[in-house]
Amino acid sequence: QRASALRPPPAPAGTAPGSHHTAVLRPGFPNPKTYAIVKQLLAEGNAGELQKYFGSRMEFGTAGLRAAMGAGISHMNDLTIIQTTQGFCRYLEKNFSDLKKRGVVIGFDARAHLSSGGSSKRFARLAANTFISQGVPVYLFSDIIPTPFVPYTVTHLKLCAGIMVTASHNPKQDNGYKVYWENGAQIISPHDKGISQAIEENQEPWPQAWDDKLIDSSPLLHDPYAMVNKEYFKDIQKQCFYRNINKETNLKFVHTSVHGVGHKFVQLAFKAFDLSPPFAVPEQKDPDPDFPTVKYPNPEEGKGVLTLSFALAEKDGARIILANDPDADRLAVAEKQESGEWKVFSGNELGALLGWWIFTCWKNNSRDTRAIKDVYMLSSTVSSKILRAIALKEGFHFEETLTGFKWMGNRAKQLMDQGKAVLFAFEEAIGYMCCPAVLDKDGVSAAVITAEMASFLATRNLSLSQQLKAVYDEYGFHITKASYFICHDPKVIQQLFDNLRNFDGKNTYPKSCGRFKVSGIRDLTTGYDSSQPDQKAILPTSKSSQMITFTFANGGVATMRTSGTEPKIKYYSELCAPPGNSDVEQLKKELDELVNALEKHFFQPEKNKLQRKTE
Repeated sequence: QRASALRPPPAPAGTAPGSHHTAVLRPGFPNPKTYAIVKQLLAEGNAGELQKYFGSRMEFGTAGLRAAMGAGISHMNDLTIIQTTQGFCRYLEKNFSDLKKRGVVIGFDARAHLSSGGSSKRFARLAANTFISQGVPVYLFSDIIPTPFVPYTVTHLKLCAGIMVTASHNPKQDNGYKVYWENGAQIISPHDKGISQAIEENQEPWPQAWDDKLIDSSPLLHDPYAMVNKEYFKDIQKQCFYRNINKETNLKFVHTSVHGVGHKFVQLAFKAFDLSPPFAVPEQKDPDPDFPTVKYPNPEEGKGVLTLSFALAEKDGARIILANDPDADRLAVAEKQESGEWKVFSGNELGALLGWWIFTCWKNNSRDTRAIKDVYMLSSTVSSKILRAIALKEGFHFEETLTGFKWMGNRAKQLMDQGKAVLFAFEEAIGYMCCPAVLDKDGVSAAVITAEMASFLATRNLSLSQQLKAVYDEYGFHITKASYFICHDPKVIQQLFDNLRNFDGKNTYPKSCGRFKVSGIRDLTTGYDSSQPDQKAILPTSKSSQMITFTFANGGVATMRTSGTEPKIKYYSELCAPPGNSDVEQLKKELDELVNALEKHFFQPEKNKLQRKTE
């Protein structure tokens, strides 16, 4: 019955039933490719596969949707995009009386899936068609864009909402549907639940839901591409402080967009800052949904993704590599050391450098030093606390939020509405918000601001690595180590966290981890925090995701959490030393031992059959 909405287009006259016409996508009809997949499974009586496709609907959460493209309600396809957008449209109608005046923005990346006929562009057009059919104006980008352009457009044009069709750095078969609210930040609860309920109530495709050709002649369709390309690059120039140095610098950069959307936009950002364009990795600069040169299109995975970048940098004499993920909202940076080795900065290290740089630029250009009481920086609870150390010494405010830019974006907007200046926010997963015009992570502005910082430091004969050490010397060393285990069985994950909550009998957490004594526990799944007088956590809690933070007597902190978008159990650890403790090797050794104990005693990878992260 659930497959009934996938009715096939009528066969052209003279076509034999089941012949090859089902492989052709025709405007105005349900997708024949996904229909053919389901029909084949029905013919084979393959109940197991049908159960996989139709057993449960993709869950709509604060991250929107993220799943493989393919047939059935558990996958991203024409039908599920139509149903999701119908629900979202009804939810917006309920929340905004002026939705038909203001409208929404829709953007897309370059993902495509040949066997199911799905692509980001097709999904974006179907979503646009859904809104336009209800009289809602749609600002649909006519070409691929970086994800941050959607929240930028929501804010800039004062729209009710935004949708970005992207799966960011996920494997090539995946796609996603990311949603922004009128404040320009990703949605947080209770919107996810409200939208999810509205999707359940609006599953029958509306008339002409499949006919995306209708939008091309509609007066409600607008293309914001040219305007945003102009205004965005104008806005990020407010973060450009050393134009003369940029013009003169001899520093050379390599940029890779890892087969995604970033190439054109990073080139334009360099131009906006008067920097010579970076050398683009030729094999990776053009969008390619197959990501042919990398195992995972994720610069967070380290050196494996950067192999071609290293080769080009060696050839062209470039010292710094800037790498965006495929939707250009994240940034990885590598620098050639004097030894000839390449250092890939962790997200926390680049967060420390950008935090120092952005504060220094603000301080040098601020007319009013009293204004420091209104200056804020944010980072997520699993990220390094280096910004807290800088804030304490310099006198501005630091706040931590729950994991994810949805929390930092929403908090930044609240603070800005109170007249505060939010200079910077970051998370260790190489996400940086360097410019208040975008209330989300933005790999384009982060790339060009990093390039300006490196150019400035070069005039002082300093490398990024040397400056990072200077930051740690001044504010205290913050040594971090993060990794993950892969686990495809939700029951095992649940059991692992249940064991931690009932370690020495019911409702008891571990008192030690190997030789390391536990001094504090915060469980944001249950809301318990041993450090609070009432033992209740201050940060919001969520029963639907696992997250426990352990504080150790040696000053170490370790957080274990599940991922919202991938089958991973992640951990994050940090040792913070006060300024003046410069025995970095000893700190690293201590943290390595703590992490080994964490893996052995809390994760128990052999017992739980967990798969380690591999390079």
